[in-house]
Parts: sequence; C-alpha cells; structure tokens
Amino acid sequence: MREILLIDSTLRDGSHAKRHRFTEEEIRSYAAAAEQARVKVLVAGHGNGLGASTLQIGKSLVTDDRFLRITKTELKRTKLGVLIIPGLGSIKDDLEPALKIGAEVVFVTCHCTEADITQKYIQYTCRQGKEAIGVLMMTHMLDAQGLLTEALKMQEYGASGVLLMDSAGALLPKDVIERISLLVKGLKINVGFHAHNNLGMATANSLAAVEAGAHFIDATSRGFGAGAGNGSLELIAAVLQKSGFETGLDLYKLMDISDNITAKFTDKPPDVNGITITSGLAGVFSGFCPIVVKTAHKFDLDARDVLMELGRRKIVAGQEDYITQVAVELANKKQNEKM
Repeated sequence: MREILLIDSTLRDGSHAKRHRFTEEEIRSYAAAAEQARVKVLVAGHGNGLGASTLQIGKSLVTDDRFLRITKTELKRTKLGVLIIPGLGSIKDDLEPALKIGAEVVFVTCHCTEADITQKYIQYTCRQGKEAIGVLMMTHMLDAQGLLTEALKMQEYGASGVLLMDSAGALLPKDVIERISLLVKGLKINVGFHAHNNLGMATANSLAAVEAGAHFIDATSRGFGAGAGNGSLELIAAVLQKSGFETGLDLYKLMDISDNITAKFTDKPPDVNGITITSGLAGVFSGFCPIVVKTAHKFDLDARDVLMELGRRKIVAGQEDYITQVAVELANKKQNEKM
C-alpha cells in the first residue's frame, strides 16, 4: 500500500470562502482538531498567502503573525505550512517572520509559466533548514512538457516537491494523468496535485493524480475554498482508502471535523453552480466568480458571458482590473447591436 501525503489547506484556501474572515477561535479549534486527526501538514494564513492581506485582495480579520501563532500553538506532531506568492509577500517582511514563528513547510507559488520568480524564495527557505515546495498555478494553461520545464527549475532551486494547482477547476482526469505522469518521470523530487471542483472533477482528478504517480494531494475539509471549492479532504481520504492507498489519517475524525467545525464556518458554503461551471469551462480563476457576478449585474450582463470572454483573453489572478474592462466592452457591444 503506497502512502499518500494529504496536505490540509483549509485554514489557507478556505479563507477565500470566508472572505478572509477566520476568527481566532475558528483558527484555534480547527488547528487542534487537525492535530487530533493526524494531519501531517496544515497550511494556514490568508488565502493568497503571506503578505496578501490588503484592501484590494481582501483584508484578513487576523494578522499573519497572529494567525500563525495561534495555529502553531495547537500543533505538536503536525507541521505548520505557509504559502507565499513572490510580489505579494516578501522574504524580509513576511517569510522570515513566519519561519521564526515556526513554519516548517513553505509553498512558494507562481503562475505556471513563471517559476523563475520563485528562485530566491525557495533558496532562502532551504538555507533556513525548512522544506520548500514549488507551486505552479493555473496548470490548465500550459501543456505537460511546459510544466515539466518550469518544475525542473524549482527542483534546481532546491524544492523538495512540486505541486500542480488546477486553479480554475478546468482539467479532466486525462489531462491530470498526462501532466502528473510526465512530471513524475522527469523529476527527482515529489509531485503533488491541488484540485478545484468547478466541473465536479476534484475527487476524480485527485485520484487520477495519485494513480499517475503523485506523492501528495492538497485538499480542504468539506472542499472549503474559492469558487466551487477544492477537493474534499475527507472524501479524497475515503476514496484513496477504498482504492488501496494509505494516508495515515484518522478518517472518522476528518469526517467529524467536516460535520462539526467546517460546516459552521459559513451559511453559504462553496458549491457547484452555473457560474462556477462556466469558470471551469472558461479556465478562469475560481476566485474571480464573486467579482464577475457583481460587475455583470452592474452592466446588465450575463456573468457567464463575462467569464467566457475573460477565458478567451487568458486572464489570470492578479489581472482583476480586466473584469471591468471586459464588462464595459461587452456592454457597449450589446448596446450597439440594439441600435
């Protein structure tokens, strides 16, 4: 039975579904429960990583420093993980303090074509004696060979693993198998996968990744996360168990966490709907959905049309300003067609 590492990002990616408003008590109770469920790595902090708490992206209710200290206090065997996107977070102001608090695993994250910008962050983490994992986002936008090229850079920088994120929930199992299998063959380090559920494929894609050779899966309790949500930690753990893989997690306790803690985080949990499905079809970052819906309403447009146009233009996270621009252009086109 091959053992698969299931990484819990509920206190990080789940922040998107809370509008980055986790309370101190929610952080504390979840971290304590994750420790009891034998979670090996718990990633915590703002949804967009260290240093990302801003008015434009979303202001956290709890500062990075306080968030990590509360989480770390509840962990004994479980390792504390953090995510950082170069440019949003800096080494001096964000990563260095996080490591001093006790972060042991750092997910250095970038768009799938921009591994070069992770070099300093990965190398710094390794010099501090901590584990660095390179993360490539929006991996539906690059073919398998292109992803391998970028992943090889992260390996050269010192990363112990590379995580592929299906940030838009746009991949199908065959796409996952193609990408993961090539990376497993081409890298000397571990390969992982992070699913989103826009097309209802999160569990199937996670299983496909493992069967293609992935060593670790990143998921969240109850699939709690941006847009349609992520892969469900307890559901993936159950499917892996049924498929003959070992996770080392206490499945019953994961279920209890989902039912008794995560279910109370919000009265509007992530779900698959027309907007999130369109996001997956268009290949648009799931976190754009609420902004697109609001903007489309303002200009009397169908939000699905805005998402499809954003997808045609290959707009990615960080380019939120294009949402309004696209909406204006579509509204003008609509008006002209009426004349």
